Amino acid sequence: MMNEKNQLQIELSAEVAEGIYSNLAVITHSSSEFVVDFIRIMPGIPKAPVKSRIVLTPEHAKRLMFALQENIIKYEKQFGNIRITEPENNIPPFMPPGGEA
Repeated sequence: MMNEKNQLQIELSAEVAEGIYSNLAVITHSSSEFVVDFIRIMPGIPKAPVKSRIVLTPEHAKRLMFALQENIIKYEKQFGNIRITEPENNIPPFMPPGGEA
Protein backbone atom coordinates (compact mmCIF):
# COMPACT_ATOMS: atom_id res chain seq x y z
CA MET A 1 0.00 0.00 0.00
CA MET A 2 1.39 3.42 -0.95
CA ASN A 3 1.23 6.31 1.49
CA GLU A 4 0.83 10.00 0.62
CA LYS A 5 4.53 10.36 -0.24
CA ASN A 6 4.47 7.36 -2.63
CA GLN A 7 6.59 5.27 -0.27
CA LEU A 8 5.86 1.58 0.00
CA GLN A 9 4.97 0.40 3.50
CA ILE A 10 6.10 -3.20 3.87
CA GLU A 11 4.31 -5.37 6.42
CA LEU A 12 6.09 -8.36 7.95
CA SER A 13 3.96 -10.79 9.93
CA ALA A 14 5.46 -12.60 12.92
CA GLU A 15 5.16 -15.94 11.08
CA VAL A 16 7.00 -14.73 7.98
CA ALA A 17 9.60 -12.91 10.10
CA GLU A 18 10.74 -16.27 11.49
CA GLY A 19 12.03 -17.21 8.04
CA ILE A 20 12.53 -20.62 6.46
CA TYR A 21 15.93 -22.32 6.44
CA SER A 22 17.10 -23.60 3.06
CA ASN A 23 20.40 -25.16 2.01
CA LEU A 24 19.52 -25.90 -1.62
CA ALA A 25 17.84 -23.87 -4.35
CA VAL A 26 16.67 -25.15 -7.71
CA ILE A 27 16.06 -22.47 -10.33
CA THR A 28 14.06 -23.02 -13.51
CA HIS A 29 12.64 -20.60 -16.04
CA SER A 30 10.32 -20.17 -18.99
CA SER A 31 10.04 -17.26 -21.38
CA SER A 32 7.84 -15.37 -18.91
CA GLU A 33 8.99 -16.34 -15.40
CA PHE A 34 11.73 -17.64 -13.13
CA VAL A 35 10.85 -20.18 -10.45
CA VAL A 36 13.10 -20.57 -7.40
CA ASP A 37 12.42 -23.58 -5.18
CA PHE A 38 14.07 -23.38 -1.75
CA ILE A 39 14.73 -26.84 -0.32
CA ARG A 40 16.06 -28.17 2.97
CA ILE A 41 18.33 -31.22 2.78
CA MET A 42 18.84 -33.10 6.04
CA PRO A 43 21.57 -35.72 6.58
CA GLY A 44 20.33 -39.30 6.40
CA ILE A 45 16.91 -38.34 5.03
CA PRO A 46 16.41 -39.38 1.38
CA LYS A 47 13.61 -36.90 0.61
CA ALA A 48 14.19 -33.16 0.53
CA PRO A 49 10.98 -31.11 0.70
CA VAL A 50 10.51 -27.81 -1.07
CA LYS A 51 10.01 -25.32 1.76
CA SER A 52 9.16 -22.30 -0.36
CA ARG A 53 8.64 -21.44 -4.03
CA ILE A 54 9.11 -17.94 -5.38
CA VAL A 55 7.93 -17.03 -8.89
CA LEU A 56 9.48 -13.92 -10.48
CA THR A 57 9.25 -12.09 -13.76
CA PRO A 58 12.55 -12.07 -15.70
CA GLU A 59 12.99 -8.37 -14.82
CA HIS A 60 12.54 -9.02 -11.10
CA ALA A 61 14.84 -12.04 -11.25
CA LYS A 62 17.57 -9.82 -12.67
CA ARG A 63 16.88 -7.14 -10.02
CA LEU A 64 17.19 -9.86 -7.35
CA MET A 65 20.51 -10.99 -8.83
CA PHE A 66 21.87 -7.42 -8.66
CA ALA A 67 20.57 -6.94 -5.11
CA LEU A 68 22.20 -10.20 -3.96
CA GLN A 69 25.46 -9.26 -5.66
CA GLU A 70 25.47 -5.83 -3.99
CA ASN A 71 24.72 -7.31 -0.57
CA ILE A 72 27.39 -10.02 -0.91
CA ILE A 73 29.96 -7.31 -1.70
CA LYS A 74 28.88 -5.34 1.39
CA TYR A 75 28.91 -8.49 3.55
CA GLU A 76 32.42 -9.48 2.42
CA LYS A 77 33.75 -5.96 3.08
CA GLN A 78 32.47 -6.22 6.64
CA PHE A 79 33.05 -9.90 7.46
CA GLY A 80 35.59 -11.19 4.92
CA ASN A 81 35.30 -13.46 1.91
CA ILE A 82 32.59 -16.09 1.89
CA ARG A 83 34.18 -19.50 1.41
CA ILE A 84 32.34 -22.03 -0.70
CA THR A 85 33.01 -25.59 0.41
CA GLU A 86 32.04 -28.85 -1.21
CA PRO A 87 28.57 -29.80 0.05
CA GLU A 88 27.72 -33.26 1.32
CA ASN A 89 26.51 -35.75 -1.31
CA ASN A 90 28.17 -33.55 -4.00
CA ILE A 91 24.92 -31.60 -4.39
CA PRO A 92 25.67 -27.95 -5.09
CA PRO A 93 23.77 -25.44 -2.92
CA PHE A 94 22.28 -23.86 -6.06
CA MET A 95 21.48 -26.15 -8.95
CA PRO A 96 20.94 -25.23 -12.59
CA PRO A 97 17.74 -26.29 -14.40
CA GLY A 98 17.43 -30.05 -14.67
CA GLY A 99 19.37 -30.56 -11.45
CA GLU A 100 22.72 -31.09 -13.19
CA ALA A 101 25.75 -29.26 -11.86
